[in-house]
Amino acid sequence: MKALVVKEFGPLDSMALEDVASPQPGEDEALVDIKAASVNFPDLLVIQGKYQVLPPLPFSPGKECAGVVKAVGAKVTHVKPGDRVLIQIEYGGYAQQVATKAVNCHVIPEAMSFTEAAAMGLTYMTAHFALVERAHIKAGESVLVTGAAGGVGMATIQVAKALGATVLAAVSNAEKAAAAKAAGADHIIDTSVENIRDGLRDQVYAAVGKKGVDVVVENVGGDIFDACLRAIAWSGRIIVVGFAGGRIPEVKAGHLLVKNISLIGLQFSNYRDREPEKCLAVRKQLFDLYRAGKLKPYVMATFPLASYMEALALVRDRKVIGKVVLTTA
Repeated sequence: MKALVVKEFGPLDSMALEDVASPQPGEDEALVDIKAASVNFPDLLVIQGKYQVLPPLPFSPGKECAGVVKAVGAKVTHVKPGDRVLIQIEYGGYAQQVATKAVNCHVIPEAMSFTEAAAMGLTYMTAHFALVERAHIKAGESVLVTGAAGGVGMATIQVAKALGATVLAAVSNAEKAAAAKAAGADHIIDTSVENIRDGLRDQVYAAVGKKGVDVVVENVGGDIFDACLRAIAWSGRIIVVGFAGGRIPEVKAGHLLVKNISLIGLQFSNYRDREPEKCLAVRKQLFDLYRAGKLKPYVMATFPLASYMEALALVRDRKVIGKVVLTTA
């Protein structure tokens, strides 16, 4: 089979498309013919050796993919050959086949394409766990989403709206604002303003009042994170899911104390590995929302596996709105 292979951690062009042996499923695993694999920013960090969890070399990157179950191990009852599935894994998605624990496979709705399924993996699970598991969101509360035109951002907008929240989308330009609005955002927060420290808070207050925003799902870090601290409501919750802006912020605990702020981290893969049954339940809820027309992953572009550099470069250069997906067809 064909697979993108990383033999040494380094720049994106150090990876190569190669012929490798097809994997064989273990007794609790499923072998899946991959049809589509989504590109996520953490994939780039893994390739470069900068992520918190690194696979043994050599390996194929890719944390989510979708395809058809080809074979299953003796102990597998969760899925069967012929099932169309979305797979959540730590690595291995940038290939024509993958063998993974069957509990990581989620049977997708009949109306869902493989491209949509691949785009509805990590980002939507992150959004749901951030809002429900970590923030305990309530209908009627307000949610500020930073990096709102990216994969996690647009997923969070949709999930928050489906759960009855008012959504404020923080974006840096008009194109991203239009995408966030199309995803369901109620208010746009412009992060390109000259004085973001005061400017973000002023825009939040104009949208929801001087109470501030109840929940922040924070994807960016740096100055954006610092500004969010000033815009959060009393007893508000900030859920940290990433640092796409580069600078990992430091927090003065006094700020948390004075406003009773909860600062909460989320690493979804920990739930995938520690509580797979909970992940199956959440995935079912997300698929039900998809069937109801409340969730619709936005795929900006698809690329054949051989054109992986174009796809990864778009993610690296922050040019993606929604998701880009690799296909094996």
